[in-house]
Amino acid sequence: MRKWMLAAAVAVLATLGQPAEAQQKYRFAVVPKAMNNPFFDLARDGCLKRAKELGNIECIYRGPVEHEPATQAQLIQDFITQKVDGLAISVADVASATRSIKAAVDAGIPVITFDADAPGSARSAYIGTNNKEFGLALGKQLLALRPEGGKYAMVSGGPGAKNLAERVDGVREALKGSKWVEVSGSPTFCNDDVALAVQQMADLKSATPDLAAIVPIGGWPMFAPEGFKAFVNKNKKEIDAGKFTLVVADTLKMQLELLRDGYSNALTGQRPFEMGEKSMDALLALKKKEKIPEIIYTGLDTVTKETVGQYLK
Repeated sequence: MRKWMLAAAVAVLATLGQPAEAQQKYRFAVVPKAMNNPFFDLARDGCLKRAKELGNIECIYRGPVEHEPATQAQLIQDFITQKVDGLAISVADVASATRSIKAAVDAGIPVITFDADAPGSARSAYIGTNNKEFGLALGKQLLALRPEGGKYAMVSGGPGAKNLAERVDGVREALKGSKWVEVSGSPTFCNDDVALAVQQMADLKSATPDLAAIVPIGGWPMFAPEGFKAFVNKNKKEIDAGKFTLVVADTLKMQLELLRDGYSNALTGQRPFEMGEKSMDALLALKKKEKIPEIIYTGLDTVTKETVGQYLK
């Protein structure tokens, strides 16, 4: 009898001091817009790191290979069928995702959005960039570099993504009242296709030979570094003479290296790694019935040729 009581006491003591959630394992799915976009690789890495630190979390990272809202919706439905414990979604199309999020919440699965939001949906929170501020920062960078103005164009991703529409609005607001004029056909939409983004830049420059600036509001063209270099080299004389300027969104390592090597004029970057980390914390808190802020901004980094070295460290 004493041996039985001792064993029971040891078992009880072994659980003391451990957080309650340590007794429960959770499977959280992270659904990016497109898995061929290296931006989301960093969100995945942040998710996996935080899941490992927490110990009782499995981070499942799966999305469409390319930017396909219908495929994203199907994947979310698959996760609902699998009864995952939580979903973090970068919304490719607001209307489609709003329906998918409702289906998940109706099934008892907490949902947050990251990177791209669907604010009218049943999601509990958004984690990511203040995208209007992001666009304003890009526009202000261009204005600081070229206050004399000129003709400019933007390259965007998917036309149904609210975060990208907010960035476009931010750039326009920053340049309103200046000598910068947006050309017809801007923004173009590459649907996260990096090769297409480079081609669209070339098409914009060909259509408007005196185009003074291009502002990709996502890093897509730089994610195809060889194609991006070829485009820049073709226009290097104008860039070096200060007649053609490239202000690009995001600050992935390859982009920082391109900026260092003279292939762009400035970058404004998000923090996707933190988005992945905070998504795990938020979903865990929701599973524990804890309240979380509806909006969690992860901040921006503004990088120039003068400061790029410290970011590469």
